[in-house]
Amino acid sequence: MKQASLILFFFITFLQVNAQRLHLGIFGGLSAYNGDLTESLYPKKVSNGVIGVTVNYELREQVMIRGGLSYTVVGGADRYNTKPDLLARNLSFETSIAELSVVGEYYLKNLYTHKFSPYVFGGLAIYKFNPYAYDASGQRVFLKPLSTEGQGIAGYPKPYSLTQAALPFGAGVKYAINNNLRIGLEIGFRKLFTDYLDDVSSFYASETDLLAAKGQQSVDMSYRGDDVPGGSFIYPAKGAQRGSPKLNDIYYFTGIHLTYRITPLRGGDPMRMNRNGCPVNIY
Repeated sequence: MKQASLILFFFITFLQVNAQRLHLGIFGGLSAYNGDLTESLYPKKVSNGVIGVTVNYELREQVMIRGGLSYTVVGGADRYNTKPDLLARNLSFETSIAELSVVGEYYLKNLYTHKFSPYVFGGLAIYKFNPYAYDASGQRVFLKPLSTEGQGIAGYPKPYSLTQAALPFGAGVKYAINNNLRIGLEIGFRKLFTDYLDDVSSFYASETDLLAAKGQQSVDMSYRGDDVPGGSFIYPAKGAQRGSPKLNDIYYFTGIHLTYRITPLRGGDPMRMNRNGCPVNIY
C-alpha cells in the first residue's frame, strides 16, 4: 500500500511540474491490414475504423515522446480478391487489435513559430490479437486453437503468440491552431514479427493429422474451397501452398490526431511564444 501511495505521489508531482509539457490527444480514422488475404494496400471492403488516446511529452519544441492506446478491427477475405486461386481457396478472417505504443515524434518546423509542420515518428508497440472466422452456419470460430496449419502438432511449426511486439513508424503533417491546440493528419504502419495475424502463412497440414489432433472443425476451417459454388471438395495435399511465408503481415492506421496541452499557455501572441509562455524572435 505504501509503495502504491509513493508511486501515485511521484506521478502527481511529475504531472504538476511538467504539466506545460504534456499534451492529451485523441485519434480517429481508418485501419487496414495487408497480408495473405489481400491484394491491395487499402482493401475498401475490409477497411475499418480505429480510435485511440495519446499522451505527448514535449522534450523540445520539435521533439516529443508519445504514448498511445488504440483499438481497431481488421480483416481480409479471398472473396474480395480477383485471382482464381485465391477465390477457390475461400479463406477469411477478422481480428480485434488492442495496441499500446511509445514513439518519438520529430517535427521539421517549430510549431510555436510556424502554423504547419511535417513530422515523422517511430518507436515500439505491444499489441494483442485473436483471429477468427465464420463457419458455414455463421458461427464465429477462433482460429488459433484449431492449428489450421498444424501449429503445435508434432512435426509442425510451434504455435504463434496472441501478444506480439511491433515497430510503428510513419509520418504526418500538423497544424497549430494556437500554442495549446493542434490537429494533424498522419499515416502509421506497423512492422510485425509474425505472419499469423490472419492465421494464414505457409502450407496445408495433413487432413489426417488435423482430424486426429484437433477434430473436424479444424479441417473445415483450414480449407474452405468446398464452400464455394462449384468448388473442390478434395482437401489439398500436405505441403500444398496455403499462404506466403516470405513476408510478414502488416496493419496500418490513417487518421486525424487532435492534441491539447494540459496546462494552457496564456497571454501574448500564441505564435510568438515558446512552450513556457515566453516571447520568441521569429525573424
